[in-house]
Amino acid sequence: MVSHRGGGGGATTTSKAHRLVFILPIIIIFGLLSWVFTSHVVSTPKSSTKIGSSFVVGVEVYGTTLEKNHSQIINGTRHYTNLERLEGRLRRARVAIKLGNRSQDSDYIPHGPMYWNANAFHRSYIEMEKQFKVFVYGEGELPLFHNGPCKSIYSMEGNFIHELEVNKQFRTLDPDKAHVYFLPFSVTMLVKYVYVPNSHDFGPIKQTVRDYANLISTKYPFWNRGLAADHFMVACHDWGPEVSKSNDYLGRNSIRVLCNANTSEGFNPSKDVSFPEINLPNGNTHGLIGGPSPRVRTVLAFFAGGLHGPIRPLLLELWENKDQDMMVHQYLPKGVDYYKMMRKSKFCLCPSGFEVANHYVAPFGDALNWKSFSVEVSVNDIPNLKRILMSISTSHYLRMQRRLIQVRKHFEFNSPPKRFDVFHMILHSIWLRRLNVRVHDGLPT
Repeated sequence: MVSHRGGGGGATTTSKAHRLVFILPIIIIFGLLSWVFTSHVVSTPKSSTKIGSSFVVGVEVYGTTLEKNHSQIINGTRHYTNLERLEGRLRRARVAIKLGNRSQDSDYIPHGPMYWNANAFHRSYIEMEKQFKVFVYGEGELPLFHNGPCKSIYSMEGNFIHELEVNKQFRTLDPDKAHVYFLPFSVTMLVKYVYVPNSHDFGPIKQTVRDYANLISTKYPFWNRGLAADHFMVACHDWGPEVSKSNDYLGRNSIRVLCNANTSEGFNPSKDVSFPEINLPNGNTHGLIGGPSPRVRTVLAFFAGGLHGPIRPLLLELWENKDQDMMVHQYLPKGVDYYKMMRKSKFCLCPSGFEVANHYVAPFGDALNWKSFSVEVSVNDIPNLKRILMSISTSHYLRMQRRLIQVRKHFEFNSPPKRFDVFHMILHSIWLRRLNVRVHDGLPT
């Protein structure tokens, strides 16, 4: 049984007016052009976990097991189960985060308007480092499980799986000590090896995931205990949401870490995590970070990408090869380097790439205030793009650019990972969703 307590609710009602967001190229150096910001609110909707606001949605999950394995009083002494002790530590973490007391940190102390609540975010991050543990199910064979692409637009899927599997700080081999449980299948690999090209048949992929869920739910007690609410999957492929429907608990209850973070396709910000899509052509970021001063960038705005979704065709129709200040292309001209163009540009255009452009949830919107370092423009104003961008004062532009430099560390991929980088920020978003859930042994009494 899953019961909601307090102010949670579903996703907020979205605006009918689609949105287009521009962000400075200093952070789009990894090929994050595929990120799309189409909501009328760039930040995470009210129903999501936002640090510093109403913190816990309060989903209580009771398993379906009938055993009386909750705490018992023996000879006047209460004996707690492993799960009850774990939940007790999570309760104390919630209190510490809500108080938001500043912590000492020799590496980095978040500050500034880029964060909804810098103190609470830092406190939450420290609590995560102190206690968060992930159990990775060992079942599953290569290449579909424990594996993923590391050198493509889907690279974050494979890199996250790999880094988590070899991680010694957050990964635990004892499932009784885990806060969350990871299903290590790769949607991209399932598409590559299981899907029959042009068949339009998701059946074989879904059956593979369904069989895996059945296996772990039979072999381990944790899936049924929490109705999968403390389990998570990751997917950079657009088919991630559809694949999650292979199992009811996986789709409805689990923490789905998705690049396709569109509420119009069932993404639920209160339990799901927006997965940043980072293109790593060579598997690393060597040579991709940095660029000239914003004062010497000669191109006002840049975009290069194929027709996909409802907004890109309109953008290309109005601006492709129309203005030297607005470098908009479906395909880059021969000899033009994508990353060099990024470095020449003041703004990077990020139009929707999804079929339904209702409401995209920005990565790490639970901690980051995207409006402080990005510009949001409605689709109706696409004809006025140049005028809108030109109207932004130099001081305001430089202020946004400085803020981007400050938050850039949260989107950088490192191997091995470094504190506050993209790997840790993804884990932190999962940590916050776990804080939103209370799992109980046995049926409620």
